[in-house]
Amino acid sequence: MYLVTAAEMAQLDSLVTSEYGIPSIVLMENAALRVVESIRRFFNDRVAGRRILIFVGKGNNGGDGLAIARHLMNAGAEVKVFLLARPEDLRGDARINLDIFKKMGGRLYPLQAEAHLQRADIALLYADLVVDAIFGTGFRGAALGVPAQAINLINNSGRPVVAVDLPSGLEADTGRVFGPCIRATWTVTFALPKLGLVLEPGASYAGRLEVGDISIPKGLIAGRDLKRRLLTREWCLEHLPRREPGGHKGQYGRVLAIGGSPGLTGAITLTAEAALRAGAGLVTAAVPRSLHSIMETKTTEVMTCPLPETAGGALSLQALPEILSRLGNVNVVALGPGLSRDPEAAALARELYKQCGRPLVVDADGLNALADAPEILNQHKAEVILTPHPGEMARLLGTTAAKVQEDRLQVAAQAAARWQAVVVLKGAKTVVALPDGRLFVNPTGNPGMATAGSGDVLTGLIAGLWGQGLKAEEAAALGVYLHGAAGDRAREELGQQAMLAGDILKYLPPVLAGLEAEVHGAAGMGRDRSPGY
Repeated sequence: MYLVTAAEMAQLDSLVTSEYGIPSIVLMENAALRVVESIRRFFNDRVAGRRILIFVGKGNNGGDGLAIARHLMNAGAEVKVFLLARPEDLRGDARINLDIFKKMGGRLYPLQAEAHLQRADIALLYADLVVDAIFGTGFRGAALGVPAQAINLINNSGRPVVAVDLPSGLEADTGRVFGPCIRATWTVTFALPKLGLVLEPGASYAGRLEVGDISIPKGLIAGRDLKRRLLTREWCLEHLPRREPGGHKGQYGRVLAIGGSPGLTGAITLTAEAALRAGAGLVTAAVPRSLHSIMETKTTEVMTCPLPETAGGALSLQALPEILSRLGNVNVVALGPGLSRDPEAAALARELYKQCGRPLVVDADGLNALADAPEILNQHKAEVILTPHPGEMARLLGTTAAKVQEDRLQVAAQAAARWQAVVVLKGAKTVVALPDGRLFVNPTGNPGMATAGSGDVLTGLIAGLWGQGLKAEEAAALGVYLHGAAGDRAREELGQQAMLAGDILKYLPPVLAGLEAEVHGAAGMGRDRSPGY
């Protein structure tokens, strides 16, 4: 599913009218119907008698709200519309819907001065639902004056709120909030999700997200050069690696995971086991020699490879020839988990980055090693997937994590283009950026996954998927979706507070089983239906 900016959505709306002849008021009517249908579902189709307040502004978003009011009145709801503008300020389709609403005997209450707020405050005490149609996708900056006060009243009322297209006070392109903003129970957006609805903090303000079809032709959307996608379950179903009846382990990828150091054997273990859980046929953990017996004890299905080490027990630069000699029988290399900040281990990581002729996933201390010599980031021989969290990305770019977080999409896109690598910028709504400018935003995952080892699981998951023949961007995107979905499954069973990285690994199999069931149409295999994108 594509993600759009406000300008891209406006252009699509315009082309629908100019190229297909669909009047804009038809689009507005369809938008209103999608919201009304959603409200009916919320009330289990028992809308009659419900007290519904609709707050509308002067733009097209307000026009949507007035059309919604009309349909709810016809369904028997008790509708009150609070207008945050003068009636004469409404133009075009919004004005048409205002006139129809008034002719139907609709009740319109002005909300243009502080003196009007008390009526709204009292009405909120008895409301069953609030419809937010104040600001649309053109909103920028901070809500001020009476609109800001109205938003605060709505938020403080404790009533369920459905936002029309996006919560008022939210910037459509960035998800940023600079003043009062509606905290919606759910949002019904139209045609395509806007970026601000899936990026934090916007996603939290939007609540549950529904995307309503307003009859924009699919061919028009497909013909646009849209670069950003929201990862969906349907996309993952299309790209899930298939297992052939006569297949054997050699066909499903050989992964070499390189890392580990004293005190950090858990990281490389999680990576190696995650690669196996992703479906890789053979996985080897290459670790310092003194840790070999520990790894033999910690793992069962993972093979191990002891390598030369430093006096402190980290991987030595002397391990380079042996690693390079093994690459002929390897499909993917995962580098960095548990590697440590030992200077010689870092030097080994940098040499491997430059000399490795196999697809390479780099994480953790592998990224820290590159941050010490960022000039080599585009000197890789084969395809590379880099998986930094904001702090690691900041070190790679010579900036701060706060700067990275200000515009995650732009930062990831520029880094991918500069380094000619797939960049997985981890965090809330992980971003997968490709060198050609395409982006994926991941909707799965939760704060419980902010725990030691979670990134190590993701590294192995991506490596294991990549080894099965997926393209680099497919392995990265599918990996982050599955990683987050497993975390969401773990949250359902365990809650967020107590979640461990191993729990993400534990709940990966049922998530994959649910996808496999849909791929094969096997009704009895137990489907995992979360999340609902």
